[in-house]
Amino acid sequence: MNAFKPKVQFIVRRCFGIGLLMLCGCVKDMDYTTPKAICSVNLSANASYAEVKSLYVDQTIQIEQDLIIEGYVISSDQSGNFFGVLYFQDRPTNPTQGFELELDVRDTHLFFPVGSKILIALKGLYMGKSKGVFKLGGQFTSFGNIAVGRLPAAVVDRHIFVSCEEAVTMMPTLIEIGDLGEHYTNTLVQLDGVEIREDEVGLPFANVKEETNRNLINCLDQELVLVNSGYADFQAEILPELNGSIRGVLLRENNKYQLAIRSLGDIEFSKDRCADLVDEFSSTKLFISELADPNNNAEARFVELYNSDIQSLSLKGWRLHRYTNANTEISSTIDLSDHSIGAESTFVISPNTSSFEATYGFSPDLEVGTNSPADSNGDDNFQLVDPFGTVIDSFGVVGEDGSATNHEFEDGKAVRNLNIVMANPVYTFSEWTLYNDSGGSGTVNLAQNAPEDFSPGIR
Repeated sequence: MNAFKPKVQFIVRRCFGIGLLMLCGCVKDMDYTTPKAICSVNLSANASYAEVKSLYVDQTIQIEQDLIIEGYVISSDQSGNFFGVLYFQDRPTNPTQGFELELDVRDTHLFFPVGSKILIALKGLYMGKSKGVFKLGGQFTSFGNIAVGRLPAAVVDRHIFVSCEEAVTMMPTLIEIGDLGEHYTNTLVQLDGVEIREDEVGLPFANVKEETNRNLINCLDQELVLVNSGYADFQAEILPELNGSIRGVLLRENNKYQLAIRSLGDIEFSKDRCADLVDEFSSTKLFISELADPNNNAEARFVELYNSDIQSLSLKGWRLHRYTNANTEISSTIDLSDHSIGAESTFVISPNTSSFEATYGFSPDLEVGTNSPADSNGDDNFQLVDPFGTVIDSFGVVGEDGSATNHEFEDGKAVRNLNIVMANPVYTFSEWTLYNDSGGSGTVNLAQNAPEDFSPGIR
């Protein structure tokens, strides 16, 4: 990443003005103060960021039009976390877009302080796209391919000009990790209620001379990469333990976002860390309500779960196990983690969505594969297990083949009686009504055909 390269010694060998800032004399060493600003009002913007970006078509181009854009500087290389790059956005507050400009100048914070309004004369600059993000700069050629590189220091003053307007206070856009979007790329943002991930607390911001990724996390367990240069002044400082606010430039590589701070002043962590997030729940009101093995159509098999509670339930961590025939080890499992079940609602699982929909006229809530718990031939046993490994509900007796028993539903179905509103970890025959072709005493020896003998989704 060009923003995080090591500092190199830079000696100004001639007097040049960058934009409307000038060094009034040749600099022999680095012991100098901010140059005196000199400005004029000869330039004004005549293009938007969107218009400029629309010039790009699949490859790096050199801009030939006399276009000028304006922006407000948001990055600073004073602490060494940025190098050879300038980030700016189209407005001081509530920006709509940002841009990245690569240039071969050290200590750009002296010439382009944060909050300065700059104007960029684009004619002659190169524009390209790297990992989904636009950038401006000079030309870089590798193996015959042209890419955007750093704009040479000798021509910077021909393209970047500082406005006569006073520098303004840049107000970061307050965002949440879960709301990151492309339009925030290369703009100044702030995140509240974040902290360093627990396993990284106590580490330095970066490894020596290495660009290092650390991780911010909020109380919803959402994460964002905090990228730090191994050459930054704060490289060896220890990452803060507490929770709070952080500001920085939001960077992006395709769909992966990163935050880069300008200095440690961008971090204000003084609050207690997040409490452990509880997002896995058990319930005795979730149970198996129907198992189906239609006599006339094996592809119309399904499993139905029911939540008798008046509140919905996240199924994160929940699993449905199948023990085939007399097996005592789990034969197949359905992981329900990515789903939830509504209050007083069913959740239907099918091994074949197209056949299920053709048979019953609607789509199941979840499609799983053949030989899964939803694809039983009627003599298997089942356990519904909560996120903590506790068996909440059962059908059948693990280790006993269901054939010719009171837990056989071959060519038929097993339906939980309507008066049952709680799960039961021990199979209890009286809670069920079973239909089959050859089951044991108490079951109904009557094969069931789909769709007329089944009612998936209805409790």
